[in-house]
Amino acid sequence: MILNWIKIFIYHLKQNKLFSFLNVLGLSIGIAGVIFAILYWNDEQSYDAWNPNKDSIYLVANQMDSETFWASSSAPIGQAIKDKSPEIESFCYLSGDYDNEIIRFKNKKIQSDKIVIAQKNFFEFFPYEFVEGNPKTALPDENSISLSEDLAFQLFGNESALGEEIVFQSKKLVVRGVYKLDHKSSYNPSCVINFMDARIRKYIEQWGNFHFVLFVKVKNNGNTTSIINNLQKLYFDNMTSRYARDKGITPKQFIEKFGEVKPHLERLSDIRLHTITSGLIEEKGNFQFLLIMVGLSILILVLSIVNYVNSATANAIKRAKEVGVRKIVGALKVNIIQQFIFETTILALVSILLSLVIIELSLPYYNEFLGKTITIQGSLFYLQLIAIFLITVCMAGILPAVYVSNFETLKVLKGNFGRSKNGVWLRNGMLIFQFAVATFFIIGSYIVYEQIEYMNTKDLGFKANQILNISYRNVYGEQITDKYRFDRYSTIKNELLHIKGVKKVTAGGFVFGKNAPITTTYYYNDLSVDGNNVPVDFGMLEMMQIKMVKGRYFNPKFAQDTINTMLINETAMKLLKEKNPIGKKVKWDDKEITIVGVVKDFNMGNPSEVIPPMSFFHFKTFPWLIGTLNNIYIDTDSKTMDQTLADLENFWLKKVDSDYPFAYDFVDKEYKRSYSSYVKQKNMFSILNIVVILIALFGLFCLASFSIERRMKEIAIRKTLGAETNVLLKDLSLQYIVFCIIGFLITVFPTYYLLNKWLENFAYRIDISIYPFLIGFIALLALTLIVVLSRAYQATRVDVLKYLKYE
Repeated sequence: MILNWIKIFIYHLKQNKLFSFLNVLGLSIGIAGVIFAILYWNDEQSYDAWNPNKDSIYLVANQMDSETFWASSSAPIGQAIKDKSPEIESFCYLSGDYDNEIIRFKNKKIQSDKIVIAQKNFFEFFPYEFVEGNPKTALPDENSISLSEDLAFQLFGNESALGEEIVFQSKKLVVRGVYKLDHKSSYNPSCVINFMDARIRKYIEQWGNFHFVLFVKVKNNGNTTSIINNLQKLYFDNMTSRYARDKGITPKQFIEKFGEVKPHLERLSDIRLHTITSGLIEEKGNFQFLLIMVGLSILILVLSIVNYVNSATANAIKRAKEVGVRKIVGALKVNIIQQFIFETTILALVSILLSLVIIELSLPYYNEFLGKTITIQGSLFYLQLIAIFLITVCMAGILPAVYVSNFETLKVLKGNFGRSKNGVWLRNGMLIFQFAVATFFIIGSYIVYEQIEYMNTKDLGFKANQILNISYRNVYGEQITDKYRFDRYSTIKNELLHIKGVKKVTAGGFVFGKNAPITTTYYYNDLSVDGNNVPVDFGMLEMMQIKMVKGRYFNPKFAQDTINTMLINETAMKLLKEKNPIGKKVKWDDKEITIVGVVKDFNMGNPSEVIPPMSFFHFKTFPWLIGTLNNIYIDTDSKTMDQTLADLENFWLKKVDSDYPFAYDFVDKEYKRSYSSYVKQKNMFSILNIVVILIALFGLFCLASFSIERRMKEIAIRKTLGAETNVLLKDLSLQYIVFCIIGFLITVFPTYYLLNKWLENFAYRIDISIYPFLIGFIALLALTLIVVLSRAYQATRVDVLKYLKYE
């Protein structure tokens, strides 16, 4: 029986080569899209999934105001919350950023950019497998370091690393352990150093200094509500009440005027995709982008299956007599259903194999697109692949098989079944669905493109053409003073100005594309403002062409500009409720600071985000600000750019930092990368748009061909009676125009709603106008007419005798 089915399948495959190819290609593309989405989904879900404690470890996140959530905590809260909450088994402080430093062993020096500073129980929270030493003795004191297997190999080769001495920041450290870095995690350190205890001791009295990442481990998934309540009480007792007392008001009045810290606990397993903060040390996952990709990929697969079902039911008319004869000789409905599902299974299997070829060829570009290293492996993936195969066979095979098995034998064998209307409503409904999906993608792609272009062309409030951002490694150490740091920078600045092509040199403690790393609350009368601290050197704002609204820039002629003055931006001015804040004094870190200028709002961070209140200071205003000087900005002459860069690198390696490579970036390019995830969404939408249109056109081509082929005798008769070609074309294409209009109307509201929800991610966004819908409808109608009229025109050019010679 199986052999007979195969023979019949091959026969019909030869009879319909083109349509079979288009069906398989459409299914393959749809399946490939879903596989890509599954690979991305699996990769994102794998973060921390390996950690056996993932459901009992929580990040302490703190809500500072209605829109600001920090992943950092203050130094005293860890021990305080453990003492107050019996549900907590232990806690661990970690650094909020990777350190990038040189590690030395004898004559070797290795640059490592993923160094984590943590407490000694780090490996209790992230239990990586150890190949040398063990987790309990990996970080016993502040002179200890544990290395990843890769870093240990770079330093020691195949020799044992345990007990060896390495040099880090001029300090000798003993290697206490080597671990495998073979899992994706919220922390993927190349090495871990126990410097955190010393840092905690330094800030142990500072409740308001939220500087460290804090994890707590809860006993047996204990009551987190109780822990949150205890955190809230600790913040109230040690911050709110104290600050209220200092101001001579009640805590309730303080909360009404200035707000309070609201703690949250985030489970480790949820942090990657669902954290309410800006993310941890590893890049935050984009859950919305993940859902969009999975949702659209499933939609495309459904479209491919609908396309297949449409073609299969239309093509089944040709096999009506075969089904009738088989029923006459004793075949049951179930036998016919089995045969047609068997044929669909073969096509689905071929489609799966072809989709895997597409995946293999496209995976390098896909990884580059997402910035990942996804591979096709793992038992979970193969189980998912089997599930896709079974779902495809069920959805694409059962409906056509049942449809065919229900053909009435007498009607089929009378000879006029080809002109039957049987199943037309189903095919037409599916065709309308295809039009609706294609409309959604065309309109959606256009709106996404418009939003990204709006971000590209929006006035950001600064100009960054030909301006370099050079990564400057500040100097640290117990004997190094703040004065020495600034004097060193000043010497470098003066020498840079003598390099040909360098016009201006200044510095900033920030990077364009990221918000300022430190926020400080300052007070004015009964108001408080959480200002993003922006340390700058003289000339920084002028170089970036950031305009002043009121007052003046920082100027070396005014001695107070390095002592007790600040600039604010327009957003901060509005929060202060002062039309002219120039000369007004605010309380900033227990010091009176005078506002001397108001800067026009500009996008320092991602352009999709609201511009926050900013506080600008010269580096020398507060001693600790000079420690943030990690970026030197240089305005260069575009005519001599290549030579200037070569001279800068030569100078840098000889006189500034010979240990580290000369690292620079153009500010405008660096800034554009800050919203690259949205650019990726635009590119993804564009690619999927092309795929959807192709699949829809495949289906339209097949269905139009079948439909017109069934009407060939009618066309021949009408031509014989004198019907003109344009009249025939109009009649043949009219129904498809109607279906196109219906499909468009069905999808208008869902498209508007979903795209409007997507645009809510942007603080500065376009308004959805009628033009994307008009353009989408015209584009869809044009493509429909091209396909249908081309097939209809071929039909009108046939020899009428071929269809009428037996009439």
